[in-house]
Parts: sequence; C-alpha cells; structure tokens
Amino acid sequence: MKSSHLDQMKYTSKTLQNSSSSKAPSQPWLQYGRCPNGTIPILALTAGYNYSGARANIKVWNPYVDGVNDTEMRLHLDYSSSQVMLRACPVEHYDIVKETVEAGWMASFTFITAMYKTFFKVVLFGPLVYKDFKTRLFVYWKADNGSSCFDLICPGFVQTSSEVLLGGDIGTYNYGSEIEFQISKDPDTNNWWFLYNSEEVGYWPSDIFQSMKYEANMVQWGGEVFSPYVGTHPHTDTAMGNGKFADRLYRKSGTMTGLLIEENSSPLKRPESYTISSNEWNCYDADLLDEKVPEPVFLYGGPGSHFNPNC
Repeated sequence: MKSSHLDQMKYTSKTLQNSSSSKAPSQPWLQYGRCPNGTIPILALTAGYNYSGARANIKVWNPYVDGVNDTEMRLHLDYSSSQVMLRACPVEHYDIVKETVEAGWMASFTFITAMYKTFFKVVLFGPLVYKDFKTRLFVYWKADNGSSCFDLICPGFVQTSSEVLLGGDIGTYNYGSEIEFQISKDPDTNNWWFLYNSEEVGYWPSDIFQSMKYEANMVQWGGEVFSPYVGTHPHTDTAMGNGKFADRLYRKSGTMTGLLIEENSSPLKRPESYTISSNEWNCYDADLLDEKVPEPVFLYGGPGSHFNPNC
C-alpha cells in the first residue's frame, strides 16, 4: 500500500539540492540482504524477554523436611521442592514475581494451597493435605491478580492426561533417577502446557494470566525451601535437593541436566547466559557445568542447619 497524499507533498530534486537536509543513510542490516516482496523486517527481541518454554531432567530425591513440631516446640510448615519455572517479572525488579507457572517435585508434611510469599516467609497457609514426607509431583501457578494454586485443589490448571496423578508419590521407586519436566506455550491458544516424561499432562489457560498471556521474561531452574525459619537463627533443618551441597565432581547432590529453553515457540535450545544465585550460601549452594557437556548441568542443594552449624 502507498499513502494517498504524500506523493503530492514531495519536494522536487532541485528543492532537495538547495536544502540543508540530506537523505538518511541506509541501515547497516541492509548489507546482509533485503526483504522479499510482500515481507517486512522485524527486529528479534533480546533473549530473556520472550520465553515460551523450558525443560530439565530433574533427579528425584527425598530431602529431610522439618516436622510440624521439633524439640523446641516451634511450629513448622516447611517444604522442599525442585522445579522448572517460567515467570513474568518487572524488568527493573527481577526479584518480584508477578506471574509464574512451575512444575517439579516436592517433599512436605503440609501442602500449601494458596499463599502470599514474602522474601523468606509464607504468611498464609492452606490445609494439611499430604500428611507425610513422600516426594510428590506438583504444578503451581500464580497470577498478577493475587490468585495462586497448586495442582487441582482450586480452578486453574486443566488436566488432560489419565496417566499422571498430580500430587501423587513419585519417589518410592525413583530416588536418584531423573524425570523430565517441560513447560511449553501453545502458539495458537497461548495455553501453557506441562509435559511429564514427554506425557502431556495438561495446561494452564492463558486467560488466567495478564503478563504471561503471551510470554515469560524469565526462566528459572532450582530448588526452594519454604519455612518460617529461613533467614533466622535457629535456622530450619529442612534440606534442599538431597541434603548435600552442590557436587560438581560426582554429581551426588541435587542435579538437573538438559537445561533448555524455547523462544517464540521455536525448538528447544541452550540458553545464552545464566545467573547462579542462592539466598543463603552457608545453608544451600549452587553450581553450573556448561562447558564440555552436551547440555547444561545444574548442581544445587544443602542441608539447611541439619548437622550444619555454619547455617
């Protein structure tokens, strides 16, 4: 299409020659070629702002988790989890999670159905559901309107598989083995799908989100410990991973292999950059193998204060 009026407003060549203005120089990208007829150039977004999926093979463990009451009669509502996370965060504040979808395994005496999280503390707790310390499969989502939920306890995640039990025990025969977790956005519906060992389990509908209705701008892999007694002294004994610090040599700690991402619903690929972090290095730490391995390997974990006086 062409404008209907600009041709009539063009200056003549003579006018241009007498003007101090000059024609804008060609853009550097044109030295690499031009667009075919009927197409336009589009700038690819910088990696990190348009994630549409992520995957990891997570080694399954059964970490120590503090019980409801310890010898000091402190109330415990702890859990330890390892998961893949896609999130929407303000660009200037990546520590603030506005929306998230997550999938992984969890060991806990209490299962939290809805919660508000501060930096180190869970403020609102749900009912006791599992009532044991087995390692269980879980999915979780949080929306910008404050809604959040695990599994199928409240509306949100839509399960389509009859072969996978959310909240079910996955550890009894799997400790030390790897399970594949993948989250991928359907480019046609914008629903976020969860795959468990390549089985399509179900999806988070796009309409429960705002920022993540179309994409995520952060991918995280890792372990989490939730407790009223993190960042305090005495510290919780709840472990992360299998309770051992990151083991680069023998990989006998919490381990994730095959860390891959999707961008714009393209095939899985290696991330271009990473940031490794821990909130309490004396209690839980992390390491990454990215060279001389087919795909990145993430190592993490720690005992908390369980037989660890430095925490």
